[in-house]
Amino acid sequence: MLKHEYTKVNGIRLHYVTAGSGRLILFVHGFPEFWYAWRNQLAEFRRDHEAVAPDMRGYNLSSKPTDVDQYQIKILVEDLRQLGGHLGHKKFTLVGHDWGGGIAWAFALSHPDYLEKLIVINAPHPAVFERELRENPAQQKASEYMLMFQRPGEAERTLSANNYAFLIETVLSEGLKQGYFTEEDRRAYLEAWSQPGALTGGLNYYRAAHLGPPAGKGEPASGNFLPGLSDLTVKVPTLVIWGEKDPYLLTGNLEGLDRFVPNLTIRRIPDGSHWVVHEKPTLVNVYIRDFIKGKQ
Repeated sequence: MLKHEYTKVNGIRLHYVTAGSGRLILFVHGFPEFWYAWRNQLAEFRRDHEAVAPDMRGYNLSSKPTDVDQYQIKILVEDLRQLGGHLGHKKFTLVGHDWGGGIAWAFALSHPDYLEKLIVINAPHPAVFERELRENPAQQKASEYMLMFQRPGEAERTLSANNYAFLIETVLSEGLKQGYFTEEDRRAYLEAWSQPGALTGGLNYYRAAHLGPPAGKGEPASGNFLPGLSDLTVKVPTLVIWGEKDPYLLTGNLEGLDRFVPNLTIRRIPDGSHWVVHEKPTLVNVYIRDFIKGKQ
């Protein structure tokens, strides 16, 4: 039974979905998703955990501040820290995908004492992403969309045109063809994207972080979304799951990762894309469960 709840954290109202009881496992979505991205994981991990998936600030039914600065990584990390406290857990397992994975990396670097384990799915470590955007032309090209996403107005118009055709094509179309997304799923995503301010809220993650390849000749790339932290070594046991056919975040982001994550397990999924959570939910769940149980 999924329960929809709201709580005040860090000056905003956060909507989250919770199921089950036990140790907390917190699932954090990326762009352009919402709590629903984790429905298969909530169904699985509710059996022996308190499984929780929030709508991050800016998305769906959570608050959507209008100031871009309200989407800085440190603020998003604090949202999660306070949500964990509200749920009554001193330590928990954190799972993040895409931007949720970026926030999960940042959380682990900022608050290692709060985490039992860290699980990141197709989201780059800030130091490695900085290198890839600076040195890898293929990753630079794959990340060009980030520059468009940062253009106020233009990004919103492009993504919402023809009833969100761009987002449907990007996120849902392949799954609708193959059957791992249903018409019900499509309606749920359209409803979330249509919430007033939700599209801008999600895009503000890119705008606040100023991430992307060089925008012009002589301009630097920016991949380190935690420039204020001098030590980017992750001190908690970490599992990275990576769909190798991700067209946005290439497998170069796995190279040299162990220099920054000493206690690292990597699970590659050769036929998985950026949306591997949806494509291979059973396999993703097995990898997560094995890692939690210590079967590395």
